[in-house]
Amino acid sequence: MTTAYCFDLDGTLTRQELLPLIASSVGLEDEISVLTAATINGVLPFDKSFKLRVRLLRDARLDWIHAALNKQVEFDSHMLDFITSRPDQCFVVTGNLDIWVRPILDRLGIQSFTSIACMEGGRLSGIEHVLHKGDAVDSLRDRFDRIIAVGDGMNDVPMFEAANWRIAFGGTHAPNPLLVKLSDFVINDGKALCRLLSML
Repeated sequence: MTTAYCFDLDGTLTRQELLPLIASSVGLEDEISVLTAATINGVLPFDKSFKLRVRLLRDARLDWIHAALNKQVEFDSHMLDFITSRPDQCFVVTGNLDIWVRPILDRLGIQSFTSIACMEGGRLSGIEHVLHKGDAVDSLRDRFDRIIAVGDGMNDVPMFEAANWRIAFGGTHAPNPLLVKLSDFVINDGKALCRLLSML
């Protein structure tokens, strides 16, 4: 039986939420943190919140964003080892913008699904496509017999609904309560998560 492992990025594979780090490069930490928390907790729908956050950060320079992320983002070492040992089975499924998180995804070295930016004259002008995480999981069905999803926020709900096994991860912050209800397991430690993934 072939298995695909689909991981949320922000706060799951990384030890930090990425948009607040991006916001720090242009002095908008407070505004973005409020919107990010509202999204994780399900107060604001992901699509609306994400469009607001992109609008706020539209003028941030990509080199500043990439420098901030490369300097501050840390991965859970156990999950990194798990992914490195199964690169063809592991996927990042993130609603974040491709142009923002590309250096982080390159460090992971696995396939990814992201939201896609609209660019004009080398600058971010908007969003071409907001990723629906359930669609990402569905696109893997012809290659894998089962899908295991790992996430923490409200925008991971569609990924969980489409997966065979669902693991809410609380390594960075408490997972969204609705996600917990949908989950088969709730894990708060990267080492324990990878042990469980190896057993399923």
